[in-house]
Amino acid sequence: MTGRDALAARFLARTDWADASRRPLAGDASNRRYERLTDPTTGRTAVLMDAPPDKGEDVRPFVSIARHLSSVGLSAPLVLAEDAALGFLVLEDLGDDLFARIIPRQPDLEAEMYRTATDVLVALHRAPLPDVAPYAPHLMADLSTLAFTRYQAGLDGATDAERDDRFRRAFARVLEDTTGGPQVLIQRDYHAENLLWLPERKGIARVGLLDFQDAMAGHPAYDLVSLLQDARRDVPARVETAMIAHFLGATGHDPAAFRSAYAALSVQRNLRIIGVFARLCIDRGRTHYVDLIPRVWAYMQPALDHPALTPVRKLVRDELTPPGPAQLARLKSLCPTR
Repeated sequence: MTGRDALAARFLARTDWADASRRPLAGDASNRRYERLTDPTTGRTAVLMDAPPDKGEDVRPFVSIARHLSSVGLSAPLVLAEDAALGFLVLEDLGDDLFARIIPRQPDLEAEMYRTATDVLVALHRAPLPDVAPYAPHLMADLSTLAFTRYQAGLDGATDAERDDRFRRAFARVLEDTTGGPQVLIQRDYHAENLLWLPERKGIARVGLLDFQDAMAGHPAYDLVSLLQDARRDVPARVETAMIAHFLGATGHDPAAFRSAYAALSVQRNLRIIGVFARLCIDRGRTHYVDLIPRVWAYMQPALDHPALTPVRKLVRDELTPPGPAQLARLKSLCPTR
């Protein structure tokens, strides 16, 4: 038994789940682990989150955002037990019916599921903004630079600090021009592998929410980009077009300004993801993330053509190498083997 396993057992002994069996669940790109707990007497289940503080994890933002989401009628997991100091939570088990699993089995539900997920954002953006940090233009631009410092540097074996700073400053100005105005809560990982379909519930509560502990204050287009430009699955263009129109109709945002922000945030998010996926491979040996880079790259290309992206378009296209087979193989060659 590892040290974390012993601490988990000690934590669970103080809860209603002391006698529960434990079975691993799929994790994510973080240092968090998840287990399904099953009560041997009742068969009732819950989920154990193990978020080691010594690896930079902190369960308190998850708890705070979960309670906020629940307070506005959304289906975040209820927190059944917690020990923030040790980094453990027992959460309501919302099941395994992720959008990413249901849609391939029942493609006729895709439009309804995406419409409901879009309606979740409409409702969330109408709610008061909790006390969270702003996802400010300078921070977004800095994170986007990961495409240069991790992805391109991995391909070239070299860095260019002057180029990176030039991009960072130009892109921060683009984001300042396009993403100002009233801010809303953005979950930042709002996509098909973090959304559960709960058809027994009503309305927007049919969407179960996961992985929102990194929520910040940002532009209303951000989570819509996350949903409709999903790094892990191909969202049909017709669905993206329809959901943008649905969101605009439900919120009354100025269409031209919103589409400018949507394009800028598409570039911001997808550049960051390209860099993060390269980093996950090179630093942590997670080679499968490299295979997702071409999809992310493809999402970014139409957004770069938007007039709002003129100040950075040439720099991005000139300095970042498209992710062809040779480039993906190069990145994988840098990944440590286990």
